[in-house]
Amino acid sequence: MNIKNSFKNWPDESGFFGNFGGRYVAETLMPLIKDVEKNYNIYCKDKNFINELDYYLKNFVGRPSPLYYAERITKDLGGGKIYFKRDELNHTGAHKINNCLGQILLAKRMGKKRIIAETGAGQHGVAVATVCALFNLPCIIYMGSKDITRQSPNVFRMKLLGAKVIAVDTGSRSLKDAMNEALRDWVTNVKNTFYIIGTVAGPHPYPKMVRDFQSIIGKEVKEQIFKKEKKMPDLLIACIGGGSNAIGLFYDFLDNKEVKMIAVEAAGLGIKSGKHASSLSGGKPGVLHGNKTYLLQTKSGQIKEAHSISAGLDYPGIGPEHAFLFEQKRVNYVSVTDEEAIKAFKYCSKLEGIIPALEPSHALAHLIKVAPKMNKNKIIVMNMCGRGDKDIFTVAEKLKVKINE
Repeated sequence: MNIKNSFKNWPDESGFFGNFGGRYVAETLMPLIKDVEKNYNIYCKDKNFINELDYYLKNFVGRPSPLYYAERITKDLGGGKIYFKRDELNHTGAHKINNCLGQILLAKRMGKKRIIAETGAGQHGVAVATVCALFNLPCIIYMGSKDITRQSPNVFRMKLLGAKVIAVDTGSRSLKDAMNEALRDWVTNVKNTFYIIGTVAGPHPYPKMVRDFQSIIGKEVKEQIFKKEKKMPDLLIACIGGGSNAIGLFYDFLDNKEVKMIAVEAAGLGIKSGKHASSLSGGKPGVLHGNKTYLLQTKSGQIKEAHSISAGLDYPGIGPEHAFLFEQKRVNYVSVTDEEAIKAFKYCSKLEGIIPALEPSHALAHLIKVAPKMNKNKIIVMNMCGRGDKDIFTVAEKLKVKINE
């Protein structure tokens, strides 16, 4: 298949990355989706829009986020030189704010007066609630009741910021079901509502739009690593659920064949157990939430329930651009179990004084496997896409630690 001479030229005009992507939505939503696309295509090139986004990214979010040399982990593993792209230091504690700012500035220009969103780990919900507070817009967040229980600190943060959090009790009571409810809301309230999707999934133009807003991660890494090392990294590593933090890191490097890339899915209790969230390792192509991609499915084509200790990776699908990059063999997709992620969570906390979220702990767990096999002159950049405050109760329960004792 012709890749148009560049991996960066996708999607095509219909929103497809090769065989994946597209726009599979209810007829009532199609005019609204096309309106979002039309406005995004205008404003992504508009100097006033770009300048306003840059202003808030710098002065509200705190970008650029640091590129940090993880000296103690590098020495302990004894292989390649490890850097963390510290997007957990962004305001709200994750990479999600990059995309939410871009989308809410677009919503304002489109005259939308009501914002909705889905969330799993709560970081996207917190970021949406934050930008809605900033711009004085009402905000409704759909969240699976299972995730509400395991991410209670973020639920309280959303409510403090003025958001209404609606618990979803259908299906697996997690991210997939929250997205289902948000899409139903959008169909019902098409005229005044803007849906801020939190990852590089959903109907076109969302996978492209979210990617573009998140690509600031890789752009910064390019500049920062060259200043520090006078060369580009040899390996990029990021965790992947839907895939926004991973594509944000990878995108600007996709056409540089010298830079290898690894995206780490959640293997949960193990691929063979069936209780995992590894869409590429254990799934097949299908359609969900408005796009065609790899999905966890039964033999009859029903969506299977995903499992991960990480609420942000607990999704039965993957962004369509990642499905494309997987089939093109440009990115290597691997998986890491709950147990491995928890070990990495503890390891990073003790060696670097950085408590990672459970999501990037999956990336770190794989980094721990590959770094010792690399020459010391090789450079690895891992996206530390979220901080671990939100996960301390989950990890404590898993480790049977009583916090109050």
